Amino acid sequence: MKHGLAALCAGAFAVLLGLASVAAAPVDDQFRAWLANDLWPEAKAKGVSKKTFDAAFSGVKPNLKLPDLVTPGEQPKTPKTQHQAEFGAPGAYFAEKTVGGVTAGGRARAAAHARTLAEVERRFGVPGPVVLAIWGRESGFGAARMPYDAFEVLGTKAFMATRKDMFRKEVLAALAMVERGAVKRDAMKSSWAGALGQPQFLPTSFLEHAVDMDGDGRADIWNSTPDTLGSIANYLAHHGWRKGRDWGFEVVAPDNVSCALEGPDIGRLISQWAAMGVRRVSGKPFPAHEANAEGFLLMPAGRNGPAFIVTPNFYVLKDYNMSDLYALFIGHAGDRIAYGDRGFAGRWGSVDKLYRSDIAGLQRALESKGYDVGGADGLPGFKTRRSIGDWQAKNGRAPTCFPDAGLVRALK
Repeated sequence: MKHGLAALCAGAFAVLLGLASVAAAPVDDQFRAWLANDLWPEAKAKGVSKKTFDAAFSGVKPNLKLPDLVTPGEQPKTPKTQHQAEFGAPGAYFAEKTVGGVTAGGRARAAAHARTLAEVERRFGVPGPVVLAIWGRESGFGAARMPYDAFEVLGTKAFMATRKDMFRKEVLAALAMVERGAVKRDAMKSSWAGALGQPQFLPTSFLEHAVDMDGDGRADIWNSTPDTLGSIANYLAHHGWRKGRDWGFEVVAPDNVSCALEGPDIGRLISQWAAMGVRRVSGKPFPAHEANAEGFLLMPAGRNGPAFIVTPNFYVLKDYNMSDLYALFIGHAGDRIAYGDRGFAGRWGSVDKLYRSDIAGLQRALESKGYDVGGADGLPGFKTRRSIGDWQAKNGRAPTCFPDAGLVRALK
């Protein structure tokens, strides 16, 4: 019995030594082992050939300069650096140089691609100006350089990103693209996030939504403008775009309409918002076909910025890039492409500069008080914004529905 126990202990010790040696191995070696022993078996089971797999990762090493990586064996930490627009003043996202460039570029291309855009709208129900705004925002109408090797980015992130499971699906989808002949290996260039082509699709989005609009027998989101425009519209249609509805309207929300009423889960008929005193900044009534449909309050900077009543189409735009500011940018730029330049009527105020860790701490404090903030991720989304507003109102403060330095101190 003692011999058996000694042998068992020795065996366990050997296993621990083996694990320690793996953990201590250079990241490049761990990556190659992961490719061979973990990713390849699943890729093979999904129909990827060894030739395709080996070509995809030939010479590829993990790119440790990419954001949101976790060194194997370590726990993820909430970064203090600010990479997202929400961490600073939301108004900075709408710099006129950026919005004006997309707007002017979209108008310049609207006539040249009028026939394609009309066919796109007929097939998918998505207005041309919205499609043009996404095309311009995502890739500068195809002019933006894609300097990264997609398999380097996706492989690195599938191996060691904070969202490994998501990127594992994407790298497997990228392998499927090459295996099926949708694109050649050498053409798999991407952004730092692994997004591809002029619409900046992740590989799963390419497989699900890319379409052949020019009739050459293949969906080419790298070189074909018709395929690019059609693929963008198809993505939106698949995510629930409602033909005939707008994306939303800038409004004036009076003080009696709490900013804590924001969110896609607190809908009212637009006529009911109007009855509460919410009115369009243009002075025009809400369109008759919208008045008896559902709308939602959006205040991306709380009381320190413009307010909007948005439709379900706004949240379809948000599906394209999970940011309220992104969806608002596209809707706003689309309006300017369609109707001419007109900025927001409401002013974007300055906000306190906060680190992501500051906001995460504030979110955890609100969670401890029973609020649903959508997770303590350091992102002030609508659930965090309205929770702030509710807490402020209950504690004798004027609701602003946006984080600030004083609020961070008060909730510590």
